[in-house]
Amino acid sequence: MLVLLPPSEGKASSGRGAPLKLESLSLPGLTEARAAVLGELVELCAGDEDKAREVLGLSEGLRGEVGKNTELRTAGARPAGEIYTGVLYDALELSSLDAAARKRAARQLLVFSGLWGAVGVADRIPSYRCSMGVKLPGLGALGAHWRTPMAAALPEAAGDGLVLDLRSSAYTAAWKPKGDVASRTAGVRVLHAPTRKVVSHFNKATKGRIVRSLLSAGIAPAGPAELVEALRDLGYVVEVEPPKGAGKAWSLDVLVDEIH
Repeated sequence: MLVLLPPSEGKASSGRGAPLKLESLSLPGLTEARAAVLGELVELCAGDEDKAREVLGLSEGLRGEVGKNTELRTAGARPAGEIYTGVLYDALELSSLDAAARKRAARQLLVFSGLWGAVGVADRIPSYRCSMGVKLPGLGALGAHWRTPMAAALPEAAGDGLVLDLRSSAYTAAWKPKGDVASRTAGVRVLHAPTRKVVSHFNKATKGRIVRSLLSAGIAPAGPAELVEALRDLGYVVEVEPPKGAGKAWSLDVLVDEIH
């Protein structure tokens, strides 16, 4: 099973350990594309600060994020699972998983990123600011930049198992499963049952809990149908929309009654 996660806007501070080593990150086929984004981002942020804020879509209150990006090559690095914070990652609570579940997380979870493409939760990265929706002056739209290298790297990472896609729409631009991989992919929405609406905070929290439940129980469904059974066994209410034809992904709605 491969689980695709969105990053978080909020991030913990960089660590005090060794700095980033691009060649040590998961999906080594993305190294060249990562180096290109890293170089463009550092150059942008080392120049005109106001221009950098505009390109990155940062408010005046986030001006300090520009300076942080200038130090990406030298800042201390921490596991990505510690860098990413926010609702989904609070609910996932990787640090409190037992040792076996943490090993499963390191193998199965990939976090998509405008800067790194995608990284494993055990990969050591510095804190940064660069969303997938950014258009860097020398590279253009990052979603398009990542499309070709991702098309080569992600099917190999997916292997022949289930792909559980929990990404937000901005990050699906970088890679859309196709063919046989798509037929083994399940996208998940979380809906407030009485209103049938997506509630952002609870959507993220429930996705974090779903991943935590699967990791803790040691469940790795072979495909979308098995995932539906597993989630129901774990107590989730799931509605299913099977794929509309060959090479299409499954769509799952997880229904929740209470928003907290």
